[in-house]
Amino acid sequence: MERAVLQITLFGLLLALAATQPNKDNWDIYSFHINSTVTSRYATTVITSRMANRMDESKEIEFHVRIPKNAFISKFRMFIDGQVYDGVVKGKEKARQQYTEAVSRGQSAGLVSSVGRTLEEFKTSVTVAAHKKVTFELTYEELLKRRLGKYELQIHARPMQPVKSFKVDVHIHEKSGINFVEVKGGLALADAINKTHADNEVWVNFYPTEDQQKTCTSCGEQGMNGDLVIVYDVNRDSGLGDIKTSAGYFVHHFAPSSLTPISKNVVFLIDRSGSMHGKKIRQTRLALIHILNDLSEDDHFGLITFDGSISYWKRELVQANQRNLESAKIFSEDIRESGSTNINSAVLEGASMLNAHPREDSASILILLTDGDPTTGVTNLEEIQSNVRVAIADKFPLYCLGFGFDVNFEFLEKMSLQNNGVARRIYEDSDADLQLKGFYEEVATPLLIDVTMSYNGGTNLTQTEFSQYYNGSEIVVAGKITDNDIGTFTPQVIAISSSKKMTFSNPNGTVESTGTESADHIQRVWAYLTVKQLLKKELLLSGAEKENVKREALELSLKYSFVTPLTSMVVTKPEGGETEVLHKPKEGEAPQTGSRHQNIAYSGTVMHTFGARQASPGARQGLPGTPAYGRGLGLGSASGSASDSGSRLTKLNAGRAGRDPTMTQRGHTVPLVGLGLGFHAQDMDSLGTSDIEDLEEATMLSPNNPTMTQHDHTVPLVGLGLGFHAQVDVAPTQVHATIVPATDNIPVSHRFLLKTENQSIPLCFDVTGDVRLKLLHHPTSELSVHGELDSVTNGGFTRIVIQLNADLYVDVEVNKITVIEGSRMTHHTGQDPITAGSWTIIRRDKDIDVAGGDTHLVILIQGKDAQSFLWPVLRQQSSDSAEGILALNPVYEEVPQTPTTKLRIKDQENDVTRDNAADYSISPPLTLDCWLLSADSALQRRLEAFIV
Repeated sequence: MERAVLQITLFGLLLALAATQPNKDNWDIYSFHINSTVTSRYATTVITSRMANRMDESKEIEFHVRIPKNAFISKFRMFIDGQVYDGVVKGKEKARQQYTEAVSRGQSAGLVSSVGRTLEEFKTSVTVAAHKKVTFELTYEELLKRRLGKYELQIHARPMQPVKSFKVDVHIHEKSGINFVEVKGGLALADAINKTHADNEVWVNFYPTEDQQKTCTSCGEQGMNGDLVIVYDVNRDSGLGDIKTSAGYFVHHFAPSSLTPISKNVVFLIDRSGSMHGKKIRQTRLALIHILNDLSEDDHFGLITFDGSISYWKRELVQANQRNLESAKIFSEDIRESGSTNINSAVLEGASMLNAHPREDSASILILLTDGDPTTGVTNLEEIQSNVRVAIADKFPLYCLGFGFDVNFEFLEKMSLQNNGVARRIYEDSDADLQLKGFYEEVATPLLIDVTMSYNGGTNLTQTEFSQYYNGSEIVVAGKITDNDIGTFTPQVIAISSSKKMTFSNPNGTVESTGTESADHIQRVWAYLTVKQLLKKELLLSGAEKENVKREALELSLKYSFVTPLTSMVVTKPEGGETEVLHKPKEGEAPQTGSRHQNIAYSGTVMHTFGARQASPGARQGLPGTPAYGRGLGLGSASGSASDSGSRLTKLNAGRAGRDPTMTQRGHTVPLVGLGLGFHAQDMDSLGTSDIEDLEEATMLSPNNPTMTQHDHTVPLVGLGLGFHAQVDVAPTQVHATIVPATDNIPVSHRFLLKTENQSIPLCFDVTGDVRLKLLHHPTSELSVHGELDSVTNGGFTRIVIQLNADLYVDVEVNKITVIEGSRMTHHTGQDPITAGSWTIIRRDKDIDVAGGDTHLVILIQGKDAQSFLWPVLRQQSSDSAEGILALNPVYEEVPQTPTTKLRIKDQENDVTRDNAADYSISPPLTLDCWLLSADSALQRRLEAFIV
């Protein structure tokens, strides 16, 4: 076999064989049915997908659907060859071991992850024999929430191929009668929809032909991928509302009509910090002007903007008359972004303004809009929350709007819940101003305040006290009826309207059993509401109280088979008893996903022999002060010598992978991703040798790639570490791997900013090439931070490695954090806190916190999707003698009276030019003016001193 030489770089010796997604041309979805039943606003939806493997060999078939974020999955089943494989809901901790074992085997973990504003994605897969069929069945449940006078049932269909039998059936039954119903969404084809409305029932049937599945707004040659939305409302009166009972449980829907609106006092708190730059601040200004136009003349309002300081339009509430509104619009149009974020002072000032101007027969509201974390003033989150609770003192609700994904949404949610409000994420999109305006419309018209729902003869009640009831919304309470004695069950609502105290009660004094609900329907509504509210309550508690609430929510989730943030569904797959585990994320949380890769599926164990030679000329230097590759992470020495490696053999642990008998032919690509020392390696064709070192999880290649049926494999090796030349052959009786020649890449340039203590314009310099840089080192400790730049112009770091001590490393990538302790390696992809020695690592959507002792490092995740990269920011350091690019804090002054601009840095004059650079130390980054000079001049030593 011909051999080709490739110069490659590795950052350890972990070799993984990457998989591709299943090829959807290999299977046929011949039936896709969605059946949704809505009774008393509670929807149960079943998605059934029937698929067939039309190939002459086993293939992986994928089930991939999207469901509403507000829903709980309650059942998942697979039918294969007459066998039923049921998902079982377990506590997340009990499922964790099965999840970890599945991931360590390289198996795909079933998962639920957030997609956009209203949907979550569920996907799983199973290997189906040639010419066999599989049926997937997923059930989820949700309580529809009334907003702006209507309910919306969102059904998302994405078979992504025309389906011979495609059906959506919706049946809605509401005892009080259905006022109106309409069907909309990207799948709403008038010719394929049949709608029947009969008093208190509605039937919607959507049966598009295969041709029609290519012609709707959200359709194409690949079939449908969009929403069908059923919008409706029920008939209402001004009384007690709609109460249903069954089998000892009740649910009460309260939304009286024909009430006089209450005038309101509202203060808007608008974040104008630097991170609101660009579209965000423009959309905020536009939304604020729209909202001001909607204020009633009976309303009073205030407007506060903030960065590191507070700015008032006026220092007191004023009436929303025409003159004041015009003045407020002018103020709003002039809002400009700059500075830091002082959330604590802003909210306290807003609360003070409302407290200082109370009005009888009015409702007060405080609305905060921010896009980031507090960065100045009081920055401790718990202290801010405590201050706000004291200031508001349960007098009015606080609504928090988090703009984008850089914001700490959990902080805002907790602060809102502590003060009888809610938090809402505003998505960075072209309609962000409409999202802001839409939220305001939901709270724009208070009808009742201080609402108390009481139920004599009721127990185990969900929330019964509400600060305000708004026009177009609905209050829902569920509970148990004591001893199932409906004769003694007496509901009553007491609230304050615009001018008086009001009591809503049943004129007959008692409630009759509905008798038409299914035995467990109302019970499941109660369980759903209770779990939702317990999960929110858990955010507000700590210690034993918090654990008790979590335990109660977990017990209910398990009893009713709800997949919640506290539970996971474990699915046993037919091949070899494998398991999948799916988790439900919290709002804004990255999903816990396992590798999509699986071990190579062939018989026998493969040994690769690496012969250590001198690094080739120009090979990159390894990262200093790290152990030999046999100990886990395996970074090279400072000199770049590979002599320590000796003539070692590494076993690629493929013993578990002997399942695919098809890998006996020629010609496909197997990418290898590695971590290791740099050396010149040749003739990796020794198999079955006994002098080996085990490296767990070394080989993970999916048998799911339909092209993996051939024999000579092109194997590109990718990594971070020392450079070496390699030629790779595997014995012909097993797998042949051929390295392809590398092509020379054009060096790219990365621009760095150095902010200074004494000047407003920072320094900037360029670093050429995808080199590894020394970012931070404490001479008095073992802490070192290094990173590799990517090969994308204006990009950042692909990987950052933090050495905490001689045996402990944290390897950070965009999608994964790996902790290496001695020979033990653990991978983390979720958002659970990670402990490494005395250090804590916390991953969020767009940043990773690494803290220990007096050192605090934040690694921002910039860019999007495949273009994402890392950028480290040193928030706090324990030593003034720290070295590295992150520790630099230059001081300069302009040299006066020179023909060209010069800066003096440490008594040395340097030529500079005015330029600009992206400031990746904030998210999203801003473009700043800077003084551009050579890297050596900016660093005050040769750049090579910072390259490892």
